[in-house]
Amino acid sequence: MTTIIIEDEKPAARLLQRKLEKLNLKVGVMLHSVEEALDWFSKNEHPDLIFLDIQLSDGLSFEIFEKVEIKSAVIFTTAYDEYALRAFKLNSIDYLLKPIDEDDLEIAVAKFKSLLPKQEIQPQSIGIDFEQIKKMLTNPFEKNYKKRFTVKIGQHLKVISIEEIECFFSENKGTYIHTFDNRNYLIECTLELLEQELDPGDFFRISRKFIIPLKAIKEIVLYSNSRLKVILPSFKEEEVIVSREKVSDFKTWIG
Repeated sequence: MTTIIIEDEKPAARLLQRKLEKLNLKVGVMLHSVEEALDWFSKNEHPDLIFLDIQLSDGLSFEIFEKVEIKSAVIFTTAYDEYALRAFKLNSIDYLLKPIDEDDLEIAVAKFKSLLPKQEIQPQSIGIDFEQIKKMLTNPFEKNYKKRFTVKIGQHLKVISIEEIECFFSENKGTYIHTFDNRNYLIECTLELLEQELDPGDFFRISRKFIIPLKAIKEIVLYSNSRLKVILPSFKEEEVIVSREKVSDFKTWIG
């Protein structure tokens, strides 16, 4: 199986390479720009799998598809989620947001391997029928939602499971996790990005300041100006209010 990485940030490319080696995927080539990729594809056989950053130093990697008929499976890697729909239209296997979570990466690689013909057990390069891939993927837009967060506490790292989280909130330009044991942890993420990373069946952004999980709701109280107040188990720092424009969707979400 042949694998290449197209990523303009060389440290990020090397980090991804190391993560893939842990999953027994050997990276044969690392490319760093649209121009370099186009030149490489014109002179080499297409690999079985490409890990492709979307925003490269000289343009969007979509430009590669406009000039070359890519015959490889593609897993997109990017710091932005705005290109997801366009990426899936290009028959991508998965779409991973940076920083790439190792669990999400392992799931994406496993998804790719599950689509390989049985003869892939032989050490030879293969061709991939993307029409067959479309049929085998029950939902090409299925997203792997966050299951845990890693936070820094002094010189230590702490892993917080999604099951421990009572809410996310923003304060003084920072974003925090509040856990059921009444602790706050600063995370390097915005509520906007969290909205894309959390399962919408379990989490809802009730206002500009709060995202809450369904299981944390103890009580819902009518509030002024057609708003709602949510009572959480331990969060007492301020009132948790569903903004007026979110009330209708919130009621639908809670069923």
